[in-house]
Amino acid sequence: MATLTSLLLSTLAPTCVYGADNRAPELPDAAVAAGIPVPAGNKVHLHVYAEGVQIYTATVSPTDPTKLVWTFTGPEAVLYDLDGNVVGIHYAYAGPTRPAWETSSGSIVVGARQAGVTIDPTAIAWLRLGAVLAEGPGVLERTTYIQRVNTAGGLAPATVPTEAGQEARVPYTTEYFFYREAN
Repeated sequence: MATLTSLLLSTLAPTCVYGADNRAPELPDAAVAAGIPVPAGNKVHLHVYAEGVQIYTATVSPTDPTKLVWTFTGPEAVLYDLDGNVVGIHYAYAGPTRPAWETSSGSIVVGARQAGVTIDPTAIAWLRLGAVLAEGPGVLERTTYIQRVNTAGGLAPATVPTEAGQEARVPYTTEYFFYREAN
């Protein structure tokens, strides 16, 4: 994965920096109110901002073979700490249903969607994901859950694709909270 990490970090240059004035509000209350809480016994151990794209590919509609539709194929994003430092990347590990987060600390977590809610109809959903793989050493080791909140952008294009295989890279930003079992 080192090659993938280097490639993505070099091609997804940051276009905004988050500083002390842009720190997020406390998430657990917002996530509980939104309906995507993490089960009791887990505690936030990492909070990052992400900026990148949601990638969609034009495919034949499963319900009408004469039409093309946008199909989500994965994310590509750079992860930033609260001071705007690049700390990792986010990408599709094994297709769109297995997103991964990888950090410069040498750790990776792969998640699977458990719950989601649309807070803003102009943005991708807020999610709770369960970790299906969490390896280290590093900050993501032993991660149990991931929450994606405060999303902006990232929805599939409203225009119909014109040819199969066409790709749309839609900008988005979000925050991720990573949880571990509380000790």
